Amino acid sequence: MILAIGMVIILLVSIFAGFELRGTRKSTSDFFVGVEMAYANATFGDVKDLVDEVKDYTNLFVIGSPEITLNQTLLNMTCDYIYDAGLSFIILFTDTQQYGIGNKPSDWIPRARQTYGEKFLAVYRYDEPGGRVLDRNNDSLIVEMAVGEVANYSFAAESYVESLYSHLAYYLYVSPSVLTADYGLYWFDYKGKYDCVLAEFGSNHSSVLNVAFCRGAALAHDRDWGSIITWTYTDEPYIESADELYDDLILSYRSGAKYAVVFNYPKIGTFGLLTEDHLNAMKNFWNYVQSNPQDFGVERAEVAYVLPSDYGFGFRSRVDHVWLWDADGMSAMTWDDVNKLLSQYGSRFDVVYDDSETFAAIQNRYGKLFFWNETIPVD
Repeated sequence: MILAIGMVIILLVSIFAGFELRGTRKSTSDFFVGVEMAYANATFGDVKDLVDEVKDYTNLFVIGSPEITLNQTLLNMTCDYIYDAGLSFIILFTDTQQYGIGNKPSDWIPRARQTYGEKFLAVYRYDEPGGRVLDRNNDSLIVEMAVGEVANYSFAAESYVESLYSHLAYYLYVSPSVLTADYGLYWFDYKGKYDCVLAEFGSNHSSVLNVAFCRGAALAHDRDWGSIITWTYTDEPYIESADELYDDLILSYRSGAKYAVVFNYPKIGTFGLLTEDHLNAMKNFWNYVQSNPQDFGVERAEVAYVLPSDYGFGFRSRVDHVWLWDADGMSAMTWDDVNKLLSQYGSRFDVVYDDSETFAAIQNRYGKLFFWNETIPVD
């Protein structure tokens, strides 16, 4: 009898452990919402104006102005002010060659960790690495690969991951965490060892689809993820409407993001490109978060779409690039597949890869896997 009861207990523990793995919930204390100040020629006065405005309805400030991070005196003043306001912060560091003697991140980061403790959340290092490759930018990590060569996705993936890690290795060693913002190739950003990637919401692309890719990659690699709301337009007002901003913040929160950041550049008014309506939307969102802790991460993925290993398709359209090359025979098919799942599951599906290093965890996390080489049923 005792043996039978023991076996039942073990079975129940196993069942509930499985549910916890598929639907891991975190506390709202793990959630950070704030703005990135990325003004050109930013001053300490700019910092004070924006911090004083948002400190009562955010808990995060991202320093994204190189004029500040390249000047250690100004950086210290800025971090002190943010810290005294009760906010956590993230700092963008550009190439170390631009720093003067005694001003390098290698000198500053260890001291800052002692000074600011847990309020110093992360270093933001090498902006949009995946997007640069997909758009064939001259400063991308693997642009030296000739576009006219026969497409070798495995070689592209390996080159990208190795090159990315070389840009991050030192920061991974000394920083509390290292993150970036990107709009494609999230999976390979995590393979390059980022601790967190912020999926960019903007440019009239689907925010929900970006969640599916970024969250799926983060969970498979046991890392954090977040969102950053960037430009929707290339001219004023640049940013989406206040109502759309609120909806994107809600999506991030309900989907379980660790970070939800509003990108603030250029400086059009006192508070950058943020209007009174945008700031009110952020206040309303803050009130929602305080009143609805049970909604954090409630939109958990039930199913996942599995792509072939190393298939670096951008998924911004049916004819987006695959790494540096033009779309191939699978591009339109996989694009159609993920959009079918998007229409059926909304924010309750992820996109992952058939990667031997992570596949066991993927199988245990989702109730159903749909593979790229099978037909996606339409409900």
